Amino acid sequence: MKRAVSVSLGQPSRDKRVIATFKGTPIDIERIGTGGDDRKARRLFAELDGTVDVLAVGGIDLYVYLDGRDYPIRTALRMVQDVHKTPLVDGRVLKRTMERRVFELAAPALGDTPHFRRAFVPFGTDRIGMIEAVAAVTDQVVIGDLMFVFGLPLPIHGLDRFRRVARLLLPAVGYLPMSMLLPPGAKGETHTPKFHRFWAGADLIAGDMHYIHKYAPDDLSGKMVITNTTTEENIRVLKERGVTKVVTMSPRYEGRSFGANMMEAVLTAYADKGRPLTETELGALVDELDLRPSVLGLND
Repeated sequence: MKRAVSVSLGQPSRDKRVIATFKGTPIDIERIGTGGDDRKARRLFAELDGTVDVLAVGGIDLYVYLDGRDYPIRTALRMVQDVHKTPLVDGRVLKRTMERRVFELAAPALGDTPHFRRAFVPFGTDRIGMIEAVAAVTDQVVIGDLMFVFGLPLPIHGLDRFRRVARLLLPAVGYLPMSMLLPPGAKGETHTPKFHRFWAGADLIAGDMHYIHKYAPDDLSGKMVITNTTTEENIRVLKERGVTKVVTMSPRYEGRSFGANMMEAVLTAYADKGRPLTETELGALVDELDLRPSVLGLND
């Protein structure tokens, strides 16, 4: 049996292990969280190298892709420097493949391509494909990277402006310490709502579940959420907050949707090429296996 393992900087409480079958091929899928401990993550990567079919990096990207260029995140690359045998992925290629197609792939479940007045993306640096997809169905997109990473009350309005800001900042972001790059809640921080009016003013919220869980207000009534990794607890909380629909970028397995890094590892294990897959190869597998976003109606 193929085995794909994601070592994540996120909370161990979100760990999950399942066996899923893809066209008759069973794959052992496991996510292991380290609670923000990058040294523990490095040890796990070294121990697992050569013992599993594919390794994935969760909670941080090794590179951030923008306009045809991969910008290195050096502290993340140091964390995986002892991996030499097992193919290693971080989900960024699958994000480019699936996230820009989210509304196309989810159309059968949504019934139609929706249109929104305003979208709020709390953090978009590693999700340019999602921003592109959201911008195509929304009158206005507000992106919060400067707000949530640097604490600056400076929303970024629109995809073009976001690209300009990202091109300026990404070379420097690659040198930031791990403490500034950890996903929200990695060390178990409590729910701390921030920048309430931007959440309240949007009818679509799109982005990482860590940001939504930690920073979104209690009242999200009438909003649709597009996100990635969700547990049953995340879905319960979103329902309590009044969210109408949740779209996750990957299917659900035993009540859990996995992140892009885990799903890219799964597809890489299935392909059995002994190397990371290209964007074209991943796109072909998405279609071959009919992998579609999960759409859950919560408060329709």
